[in-house]
Amino acid sequence: MGKMSKQTSTDVILIGAGIMSATLGTLLKELEPDWKITVFEKLANPGEESSNEWNNAGTGHSALCELNYTVEKPDGSIDISKAIKINEQFQVSRQFWSYLVNRDLMGNPKNFIMPIPHMSLVQGEKNVTFLKKRFEALSKNSLFQGMEFSDDPGRLMEWIPLIMKDRTLNEPIAATKIDSGTDVNFGALTRMLFDHLKSKNVDINYKHEVDDIKRTSEGLWELKVRNVYSGTVERHSSKFVFIGCGGGSLPLLQKTGIPESKHIGGFPVSGLFLVCNNPKIVAQHHAKVYGKAAVGAPPMSVPHLDTRFIDNKKSLLFGPFAGFSPKFLKTGSNMDLFGSIKPNNILTMLAAGAKNIPLTKYLIQQLMLSKEQRIKELQEFIPNAKSEDWDIVVAGQRVQVIKDTVAGGKGTLQFGTEVVSAADGSIAALLGASPGASIAVSAMLEVIKKCFPQHIKVWEPKLQEMIPSYGVSLMENPVLIHDIHTSTERALGLSQNLPVKKAGQRASLIGAI
Repeated sequence: MGKMSKQTSTDVILIGAGIMSATLGTLLKELEPDWKITVFEKLANPGEESSNEWNNAGTGHSALCELNYTVEKPDGSIDISKAIKINEQFQVSRQFWSYLVNRDLMGNPKNFIMPIPHMSLVQGEKNVTFLKKRFEALSKNSLFQGMEFSDDPGRLMEWIPLIMKDRTLNEPIAATKIDSGTDVNFGALTRMLFDHLKSKNVDINYKHEVDDIKRTSEGLWELKVRNVYSGTVERHSSKFVFIGCGGGSLPLLQKTGIPESKHIGGFPVSGLFLVCNNPKIVAQHHAKVYGKAAVGAPPMSVPHLDTRFIDNKKSLLFGPFAGFSPKFLKTGSNMDLFGSIKPNNILTMLAAGAKNIPLTKYLIQQLMLSKEQRIKELQEFIPNAKSEDWDIVVAGQRVQVIKDTVAGGKGTLQFGTEVVSAADGSIAALLGASPGASIAVSAMLEVIKKCFPQHIKVWEPKLQEMIPSYGVSLMENPVLIHDIHTSTERALGLSQNLPVKKAGQRASLIGAI
């Protein structure tokens, strides 16, 4: 294929230049500054696929507004355990970002994170009853301190005037609101982290695609890497490999042949957003407002109207409208889904297909919607929305994990983020979707624990310095929750009452706690 081939060896190889690789690389460089790290990315820049700001909702997922993270049990009570877990995971991300900002290892945090109220909005007596019970269950927990509930249309008009204006109120309506939510530009964050890694002499190779992964007789992992520019084939080996390339992770994980890669499939889901750049309309809304998913819709298709901050510009996004494409990445191939079907997972995939016929039908229906039909759905949120004020943006591809589970049986479709690693910890992959980027730090700490157990004891003091709540249950420590909220708000500039740290001004998060 190429005229010449080079061979190199390194301590760590990261495949994919998204938020996951950026986070793991940054963590490892803090823990072991002398380790040699090499990154391969098939595109020309970091954060161009799932992590890109136009390819995800940018919600700092902390279960403040996402109704699918709180389930009503048969006895009518609300299970908030998943909401607590996701909130705690996001607090870990905030602590790590604050550590980097406080040590001048990243630029201005306002370039990637902004404060924005998170809201849940429902209509109908049954849904209002659910939301009130959800509010009562969450507001008892320190992680959700400051949440408000209202079923008063006058109060809702103050909170969400664009949504309430000209609304016909022929059924009960209610919302919860919490001001400590965030909008996160994960594309900008990824680029900032890769700038930092470059300054730490990490070898970052763009336009390099990994075609194959094999185990050598010496126990190393050897990658066959193709230079997209020249076509040259290179061989790179490493003691540890992390596969963090979004939807592209599953096919590469399958190439490793590790037992943990068997009986796993992937179901791709595409998405579209409507975006409004009319300043008069954008100025009327300041919140992320999540509703309830339609019956048969996947959790990632929960409709929401979001204030976004992208390239220092405020805009509104509504969606996502789900769809189906066999591609595993926006820049992928129409053969991705078919190529992922192997003898070891075909029964799992067939079982998933049989179980999810209504979901497939729903996705196809979504794909067939015209712009005017999408505007009609938007009008459920904004009654007087006009088509000329909104444009369609294609969001990123998400690949939901399909696996055999005890609870769900054969071919269970998983909604979430999952780390798969070899028994000896020599290779790991990140699969799945939401909450994804929001819990990147927790997910990469899981990779570190699974893959570097022999180092954990030595690394613990540094891990606790970077993440003061490391090894502690926040839910059981309200004082620590308060201190972390305060210190991370200050470091990340998330409170109007707390000045953002100026360049050159060092502060220790541990000292603040």
